[in-house]
Amino acid sequence: MTTIRSYATRFFTSRGSAAFVVAALAVGIIAGLAAALLVESLTWVGNVPDYLSDDVSLGRWAPLFAIPAGMFVSWLLARRYGHEIESGGVTETMVGVSLRAGYLTTRTIGPKIVATAATLGTGGSGGREGPIVLIGAAIGSSLARYTHFGEDQIRSLVAAGAGAGIGASFNAPIAGMLFALEVILGNFAIRHLNAVVVASVAAAVTTHSIVGQERFLSAPTHSLDDPRELLLYVLLGLVATVAAVLFLRTLNRVEKEMHGRSYPDWLRPLIGGLSVGLIGVIEPRVLGTGQEFLAHLVRLGPDSDQLWDVLLALGLLKMLTSAITRSGGGSGGTLMPSLFIGGALGAAMAQMIAPVWGFSELNVGAFALIGMAASFAAVARAPLTAILIVFEVSGSYNLVLPLMLGVALATLLAERLFSESSYTLPLMRKGIHLLATEDIDLLDTVTVEEVMSRSSDVIDPSLTITMAAEVLDTQRHHGMPVVKDGRLVGVVTVSDLATAEEAGEGNRLVTSAMVEEPITVTPGMPVSSALARMAALGVGRLPVVAEDDSGRYLGMFRRESVVRAYHHALGGTADRQLYRERLKQRLQPGTTFYELPVRRGSTASGKLVKDLEWPEGATLVSVRRGASVLIPHGDTVIRIGDTITAFGTGDSRIALAYLLEHQPEPGTEPDGNPR
Repeated sequence: MTTIRSYATRFFTSRGSAAFVVAALAVGIIAGLAAALLVESLTWVGNVPDYLSDDVSLGRWAPLFAIPAGMFVSWLLARRYGHEIESGGVTETMVGVSLRAGYLTTRTIGPKIVATAATLGTGGSGGREGPIVLIGAAIGSSLARYTHFGEDQIRSLVAAGAGAGIGASFNAPIAGMLFALEVILGNFAIRHLNAVVVASVAAAVTTHSIVGQERFLSAPTHSLDDPRELLLYVLLGLVATVAAVLFLRTLNRVEKEMHGRSYPDWLRPLIGGLSVGLIGVIEPRVLGTGQEFLAHLVRLGPDSDQLWDVLLALGLLKMLTSAITRSGGGSGGTLMPSLFIGGALGAAMAQMIAPVWGFSELNVGAFALIGMAASFAAVARAPLTAILIVFEVSGSYNLVLPLMLGVALATLLAERLFSESSYTLPLMRKGIHLLATEDIDLLDTVTVEEVMSRSSDVIDPSLTITMAAEVLDTQRHHGMPVVKDGRLVGVVTVSDLATAEEAGEGNRLVTSAMVEEPITVTPGMPVSSALARMAALGVGRLPVVAEDDSGRYLGMFRRESVVRAYHHALGGTADRQLYRERLKQRLQPGTTFYELPVRRGSTASGKLVKDLEWPEGATLVSVRRGASVLIPHGDTVIRIGDTITAFGTGDSRIALAYLLEHQPEPGTEPDGNPR
C-alpha cells in the first residue's frame, strides 16, 4: 500500500500532461460520485414531507413544518462551516477561481450535500446544480492542491470539477463543459479544455451508472411547422427577458429585505421557511426543484388544456419562493428556477396566442423548451450553455433555429436592462466586480516578484488600535499587513482603524479591527492577474505570500508596484519587437549579415537601441565594442566606435549605413539634441 501511495505521489508531483489528464479523470469520477450521493440524499429527505403528510396526518400543511426545519439545518451548517453552505454555489466557485487562485476548502463538500438535501428535499425552492458546482469545484481544488499543480492547472481542475457537477447532475457532459468555460472561467482557452472535457464525461458516466438515466426533460419531437412561427419565438425572447430581469430584481430585493431586518439572524431561516411553506400550501408545484412540472410542460402538445393564467401565476410564484429560499439560509441554485419560470411563461404564451393564430398549430411543449433556454440565458448570461443544456437534456433536435434566436435575443436585451447575472449579483452587493475576460496585455510579461515591495513595514498583532494607527501615519501607508513571526495574520487599513477608534475601541488589539484571511497574491503571478484581483476587490494593496506556503509573508503588492511593472514591461517591449523582426527577416530572399561602424558625429551615437528608427528590412544582431561583443537589447546605448552587425537586405544595408554615419543637423549635439 505504501508503495502504491509513493508511486502515485511521484506520478502526480511530476505535473506532466499525463498526470494532469489523470487528475482530471479522478476529479470527474469523484464529482460523479458526489452528484449521485446528492441525488440519492434528495430522494431520501424528500420522503420526510410525505411522512408528515400521511403518517403524522398533517396533510397539505406539512410544508409549514418541513421547509423551515430544512432551511434551519442549512443555516446551522453555514454557521459552522462557512457562508458557502447557504449559498447557490456558483458565485463562490467564481470567486475561488478569480480571487483565491482556485482555492476552495474541502470541508464544505459534506456539509453542502447535507444542506442541499435538507433544503430542497423538504420542499425549499431551488436547483441542485449550484450546490453540485461548488461540490465538484471543491473536489477539483482539493485534488489539485494535493498533487501540487501550478495555479493555472489548479484553476483548470476547479473548472473541470464544476463542469463535472453540471454534467453529472443533468447527464449532460457537453453542457457541463460549456458551463465551466463560459461561466466559471469566463473564457474558452484551449489549455483548460482537456481537463474540463475529461472530467465532465467521467462524471456523467459515473452518475449514470449509479442512479440511472435521468433525462427529465425528454420530450416528444417538436418541430418548426411554419417559418412565421419565428415571429412568435422572437416575442417569446422578449417575454423571457422581462421575466428574467424581474427574477433578478426579486432576488436582489428579497436579499436586502431579509438581511436588513433587525431580528436575530436565527429567525431568518424560520421566517423564510414559513413563507415558502405558506405559498406551497396554496400551490405545491412551486416547491422543490420543479423537475416534475417541467417534465410535464415539455410533453404538452397542440391540444393542451393548461390555463395560461395559472401558468403565469406559477412562474411568478416560483420567482418569489426561490428568492426567499436563497436569502433565508437555504442551499439551492438558480438554474432550475430560471428554467421553471421560462418554461411556464413559454407555455402560457402559447396557450394565449393559439386561439388567434391561424397559420399553424402551436406546440405548447416547444414554446416551453424555448422559454426555458431564453430565461436561463438571460438570468445567467450564458447563452451557449443555455442552448446546449436544453438541446442536450431534452434530446430534441428540431428546434435549433428558434432556440438560437430566442436565446440570443434574451441575452442581448437582458444585458442592457440589468447589468448583473444571478451569479454576479451577490458580488455586486459586496463591491466585487470580476473581469469578464482574460485579455493578454503588457503586464502579463512581468511577475509580482519583480515589482513587489519587500520592506519590513508590518504591524505586530500585539499593538493596540491606536498604536497601529500611529505606525500607519508614520510610514505613510493606507494599509499594512499584520505579521507575527513571519506569518501573515491579516491586513489592517486606515479606515478600519478610524472606525474602531470612533467606536471607542482604541485600546483593543489591532487584531480586532483587521481583515482576517485576506486575499493574497504569489511572487510568480503575472502583474496583470494581481491587478485584476486588486481591482475586483477595490483595494490598493495585496499581501504577497510564498507559492508553497500561503501563510508565509514575503511582501506587499501596491498600486505603485503596478506603475513599476508597466515601465519594466515597456523596457522589454523593444527586445521582443527586435526578436520578432529578426524571425521575419530570415524568411526574406537576398538577406545576409553585414557589419557597419558608428562614425564620430553620427546621429545614432548616445542613443538607446529602442529609441532608434531602424531601417525596414534590417535586424540588429550584435554590437562589437573593442574586444567585447554585446548582445543588444532595448536599453543598450550605441557609442562612437561600435561596430554593428546586422542581418537584412542590400537596401537595408544602405539605409543603416546612412543612419550610423550621418552627421547631425547644424546647431545640434551629436546625439541629435539642440545645443
